[in-house]
Amino acid sequence: MDQSVHQQKPDPLWNKSPTPSKAKTYKPADFQLAADLSHCLCPAGKRLYRTGKNCTLNGYASVRFQGALRDCEPCTQRPQCLKDPAKTRARQVTFLQGKRDDTPSYTDLMKPKIDSDLGKRMITQRFATVEPVFGNLRGNKRLHRFTLRSKAKVDGQWKLFCLMHNLEKLAHHGYAA
Repeated sequence: MDQSVHQQKPDPLWNKSPTPSKAKTYKPADFQLAADLSHCLCPAGKRLYRTGKNCTLNGYASVRFQGALRDCEPCTQRPQCLKDPAKTRARQVTFLQGKRDDTPSYTDLMKPKIDSDLGKRMITQRFATVEPVFGNLRGNKRLHRFTLRSKAKVDGQWKLFCLMHNLEKLAHHGYAA
């Protein structure tokens, strides 16, 4: 008898190996951007039109384009162009033009506040009071995500986990009778 049949199978919920992906879709680098940024050409040679001006995407200046339905719907290259051809009607492409200097990120806005004397005291207090609770709930209680939907149910699940955390603290610190 073959012993490989009895080897332990990997847990499908924790298997982190990459899954085989379907056909690769076209990336923005596959599209030809016009010098005046008025349009771009798809790999099939169709023209995509600009959808807006001065777009910002995660702090980067960007230019967006969208294909016309009359060009995209009958196109033979839809499976390579769209991730889900059954749901998406026309291709959209965004080209990043560089970081915007005029819009500071939220991280940049918070740095002076955290580096101040008051900020240092507050962050030290947070590390001693709040962070261990989140670490315990996430690491020991495995609360990585909520299993219920709706605000009321998630609130109830959160309160149960907090109750369990507080009862455990009472038991460990000698309050249990």
